[in-house]
Amino acid sequence: MAVAIRLSRGGAKKRPYYRIVVSDTRSPRDGKYLEQIGTYNPMLPKDSGERVKLDEDRARHWLSVGAKPTDRVHRFLDAAGVLERAPRNNPKKGEPGEAAKERAEEKAAKAAEAEEAAKAAEEEANAPAEEAAAEEVAAEEAPAEEAAAEEAPAEEAAAEEAPAEDAAEEKAE
Repeated sequence: MAVAIRLSRGGAKKRPYYRIVVSDTRSPRDGKYLEQIGTYNPMLPKDSGERVKLDEDRARHWLSVGAKPTDRVHRFLDAAGVLERAPRNNPKKGEPGEAAKERAEEKAAKAAEAEEAAKAAEEEANAPAEEAAAEEVAAEEAPAEEAAAEEAPAEEAAAEEAPAEDAAEEKAE
């Protein structure tokens, strides 16, 4: 027969009260037990002495005959100094599960796409302004170039007319 030291729940709904009992592992949680060796009232403050009451002598006896405590009872026994409990370290405890990691990746991907779209929209908004500024500069330069171009043919025409006049004068003589 395997014997366990465990908690047996009592009390009202949402008002738990536990007995620390020694029972056969095959019996139901709140069913038949061999002996009650203490109580646990989680409704009391953690620093209260009434929160956990434990008969240490009986706990030592049952441990000596091979009873195995549950994790919670093992904590109580360690606090009472009856049974040493090795500290545990679970580095993966705070790590999110696979589904949460997938959701986080999808969210990050959507955020990156939104950021890229915002940058593209900003560049498009700035590009027309830059093009308009370039067009203004080109428009300002264009009349000056046109005026210079207009003046140049006039000079050329005047230069062409002058020799033509000279040639006409020569013929007239």
